[in-house]
Amino acid sequence: MSKHRIVVKVGSNVLTRNDGKLDITRMSAIVDQVAWLHAMGYEVILVSSGAVASGRGEVKVSRRLDSVAQRQLFSALGQAKLINHYYDLFREYRLPVGQVLTMKENFNSRRAYLNQRACMEVMLENGVIPIVNENDTVSVTELMFTDNDELSGLIASMMDAEALIILSNIDGIYDGPPSDPASHVITHVEPGNDLGEYIQTGRSGFGRGGMVTKYNIARKVAEEGIRVIIANGKRDNILIDLVEQPGNIPHTEFTPTPAGVSGIKKWIAHSDSFAKGRLTINARAAEALCGNGAVSLLPVGVTKVEGDFEEGDLVSIVDEHGIRLAIGRTAYDSGTAIQLMGQHDQKPIIHYDYLYLE
Repeated sequence: MSKHRIVVKVGSNVLTRNDGKLDITRMSAIVDQVAWLHAMGYEVILVSSGAVASGRGEVKVSRRLDSVAQRQLFSALGQAKLINHYYDLFREYRLPVGQVLTMKENFNSRRAYLNQRACMEVMLENGVIPIVNENDTVSVTELMFTDNDELSGLIASMMDAEALIILSNIDGIYDGPPSDPASHVITHVEPGNDLGEYIQTGRSGFGRGGMVTKYNIARKVAEEGIRVIIANGKRDNILIDLVEQPGNIPHTEFTPTPAGVSGIKKWIAHSDSFAKGRLTINARAAEALCGNGAVSLLPVGVTKVEGDFEEGDLVSIVDEHGIRLAIGRTAYDSGTAIQLMGQHDQKPIIHYDYLYLE
């Protein structure tokens, strides 16, 4: 691993004890390792869960609360406690930390996306370690991140990281049930490899996501040219060992696609939930779009326009069977797109530079 920028995601199952409260000992161990990485010349962005675990037990709830109200209450109490713990632990190494609370809506517009990136860039330039978490006090809609795995992938992409390390409570992706002694960790995943048959759909412990989320995020981020590692955060010195002796530590590594993608395409790739409309294209356009060449989407290939969108909005692109092929930034509003639909000799409705294939 080269000595540049990495994102480390620490999940709830790593930082939480069996009783649901924060594991300060494990948290301290993670800080020790991040401080070591910093001393070795790495720029580290820490995406940390644990706010709800920090807040649990801080107050006696007077009445029964639903899951949303509980998350709001415990995260509001716990986020202050969590960042204070990090502040005290990193202060022992004379390392300043900065808190970044965000929501999925903050990545909706390109401007907000770039503003967040600029904030973390200036932190890193001044030797500050950004500690990122979703703002669970207000993120209570269907536009929440699946969990911090999704957030960490977006941060790694946005910040042009060279590697994303996702720390969970197991060693990686197994070729069978992790509890089965006959199962083995899949050590390398090459571009194009499909491990869907090995991924269990359940989730464990205190996190909102599971291995399905980790796999999908890891594959997408690797396609963007970023190395991704899934490893066990409960192993002692896991981050140090991944740097110094990776061959001796069980983990799953996703090999990045060599070409990578542009910054604008990285934003588009992680913004699928913000699509304002949908374009259905014919078989010929679908074949051209999914081929090996760099192809823009022309109005002649569009057979149906759905949704109310403006020029510059994101739209999904589906084939005749409704299967999504891509997402892109449209050059027309929905009314103009309908007028030009099926016509030849028009400028692209979505230029290749603003098109991300699924």
